[in-house]
Amino acid sequence: MLFLSKKSDWLGNIRGDLLAGIVVALALVPEAIAFSIIAGVDPKVGLYASFTIAVTIAFVGGRPGMISAATGAMALLMVTLVKDYGLEYLFATTILTGVLQILAGYLKLGSLMSFVSQSVITGFVNALAILIFMAQLPELTNVTWYVYAMTGLGLGIIYLFPYVPKIGKIIPSPLVCILTLTAISSGMGLDIRTVGDMGNLPDSLPVFLIPSIPFNLETLFIIFPYAAGLTVVGLLESLMTATIVDDHTDTESDKNRVCKGQGVANIMTGFFGGMAGCAMIGQSIINVTSGGRGRLSALVAGTFLITMVVFLSDWLSIIPMAALVAVMIMVSIGTFSWKSITNLKKHPLSTNLVMLTTVGVVVGTHNLAYGVFVGVLMAAMFFANKISHIMYIDKKENTDLGEKVYNVNGQVFFNSADRFIRMIDFKDESKKVIINLEKAHFWDISAVAALDKIVIKLRRQGKKVEVIGLNEATQTIVDRFGLYDNPQEADRILESH
Repeated sequence: MLFLSKKSDWLGNIRGDLLAGIVVALALVPEAIAFSIIAGVDPKVGLYASFTIAVTIAFVGGRPGMISAATGAMALLMVTLVKDYGLEYLFATTILTGVLQILAGYLKLGSLMSFVSQSVITGFVNALAILIFMAQLPELTNVTWYVYAMTGLGLGIIYLFPYVPKIGKIIPSPLVCILTLTAISSGMGLDIRTVGDMGNLPDSLPVFLIPSIPFNLETLFIIFPYAAGLTVVGLLESLMTATIVDDHTDTESDKNRVCKGQGVANIMTGFFGGMAGCAMIGQSIINVTSGGRGRLSALVAGTFLITMVVFLSDWLSIIPMAALVAVMIMVSIGTFSWKSITNLKKHPLSTNLVMLTTVGVVVGTHNLAYGVFVGVLMAAMFFANKISHIMYIDKKENTDLGEKVYNVNGQVFFNSADRFIRMIDFKDESKKVIINLEKAHFWDISAVAALDKIVIKLRRQGKKVEVIGLNEATQTIVDRFGLYDNPQEADRILESH
């Protein structure tokens, strides 16, 4: 299943995928070099990783049109490992990361994305847009005026070229921007920073290698913590990116295959001298915006990248960074959810707090995993608090029969269990109490424990208690964990409360 794909994934959008893949490849080069520098390794490690991951993911990925390569989020987690143990341990860690990601796929952890609310996704997207823009600022600081002019011209080409009759819709405007600014820079001999200034480009293709490390438990104990962190961050960013590309293309992706495919790609790059990577939202947005939709775009991006780096390095090195900065600014503008600003007035306070907190944590820590974790946790807490207040009890009293009925309505779980108990009048003098759960739903053992306490306490007061109306799910959990009909447990339950 991992290598199966539809014919349309490869041949359904050939022209769009070819042109988009070229644009992505051009934008990948400086990023791969920059991420290598962050990780403290040679630029070729990031470039080899971007090549092998992009090509591999084209065949095994779960989201056609999504681009995976070396990323900054992953590079940040490698710094200490490379500094303390060296490059060979990085390759081994990358391979182990791939194994863990494949395992996550088979455990169907991709389905956990259903627990990520829209407000968290919006915050993730906005934070990433801000980080992409901030990453361009070093290229726009302490530079000559014509760097700004070139960047402005590049943005003008990107946004205006699509309006050119006939060819405007055929050729991706980011590609036109890169080619035009390269021609102007070379023709005018401008003293401007280029791709060649980023670092030395490799002059050979990657070769298969086995990490030169001791294969023992000591090595495993060294690399496992790093691999675990890389696994979580890589899958989180890949799954979030897949969700965003799903929205952009109105299609669905196989999230569990995304996990497995990313794992296979990382195993491959570890054996070919690359560092661990994951899906890239910026490059994926470039790909989709430029017309890329199928698996062919990722394959073209990877192969064109290595072709340029190894065989066309003289041409590649003269591309001005201003052109690529313009492309990435376009990506940040297109990635940011501008509607989320106007929605601040419409959406509930809790939704806005989740979104803004996610943005703040991601931008503050530069760690996507932290931001998403905090956002999901906050969303869960707000949801639990909101749903707990929906629970209420209608009380009816039949004085002739000495009977009181409590009609419980809503969701009873850990956050509403105490309210459930407080709503019962233990001082009431009725001889019989009926607890009607027909319109209630018990979710966890906290709800069952609350029912236990209520029933046992009322019976201790000499009242006859009857619990009725349990739905199938509630009956199941009460039968399994309920103790109020077990006299031996009565004292223990009352003492615990």
